[in-house]
Amino acid sequence: MKNVKLIEVKSELGAGTRGASLGIDALKIACLDAGSDYFSRFNSIEVPNDNYVLFEKNLFPHAKYIDSILLTLKTISSTVAQTFEFRMFPLVLAGDHSNAAGTIAGIKAAHPDKRLGVIWIDAHSDIHSPYTTPSGNMHGMSLAIALNEDNKECKIHDLDPETKFFWRSVKKVGVDGPKLAYDDLVYIMVRSFEEPEDYIMKKHNIKNYQFEEFNEKGPEMVAKEALHRLKDCDLIYVSFDVDSLDSKFSKGTGTPVEIGLTVEQAKELCSCLLKDERVCCFEMVEINPTLDTENTMAENAFEILEAATKSIVAREAKISTLA
Repeated sequence: MKNVKLIEVKSELGAGTRGASLGIDALKIACLDAGSDYFSRFNSIEVPNDNYVLFEKNLFPHAKYIDSILLTLKTISSTVAQTFEFRMFPLVLAGDHSNAAGTIAGIKAAHPDKRLGVIWIDAHSDIHSPYTTPSGNMHGMSLAIALNEDNKECKIHDLDPETKFFWRSVKKVGVDGPKLAYDDLVYIMVRSFEEPEDYIMKKHNIKNYQFEEFNEKGPEMVAKEALHRLKDCDLIYVSFDVDSLDSKFSKGTGTPVEIGLTVEQAKELCSCLLKDERVCCFEMVEINPTLDTENTMAENAFEILEAATKSIVAREAKISTLA
């Protein structure tokens, strides 16, 4: 299918638990076990990673491996931007969620004058900075990078000059400055966050569809509302972290959280969102088969991936017919 390009990113530098680099291979095993030809239907490219530095001493306690993550984000950004140049839909399969900062940067690099909306389906808000992080793990900073957010009002760390330099640098990948506005961010199922993140979410009144509201309205209605909230956006990026699923479905991820989506809800939600022609990119992250001896997480994720891709392919075919 020439309209969809699979971008494989095995970097796990931003995670606190090792193993997310194996998530894409786990998806491929799930694909084979399901008797599907999914990974032979689409062109794919693998982005080089620097996971070998995990064997070296981390020099940045409040932004672990940020020097290598900077290089990874630049490579992801250029790969995504190039995919748009070829008029293809970038479908990103990544290790940890810090990689999403590179995806967003690539979208903006390709479309600097377009207004970008982001739908973040995740258990975590990922809006920490090196000034506020409790762990130093950069998969909790991807949206802060995209929003150019330091949140110094909630600062708990003083940063050394090198960390400041690299933090400024990661925020400049793709285009300098914010890649999106706070009004153009919608959370779905975020339910695990620290006080500094809560401060930002409340300060900017960022919409978060939590469990009770989601269950009351259902996936289709939530998708419609989320898309309507981004009605003034030219482009929309949908990021799906598998820990948005309830922990009984998502044991094979580094940070499972209770009271989340079912697999069927996730399939319907992603399918509905991706029917919107403004959705220009979809990303799936944080599958960790080392935490899941039965590969159940990858099997569940593959079901969601197939459902999401069907919407993309059907939509792209319709666009081609009308063109």
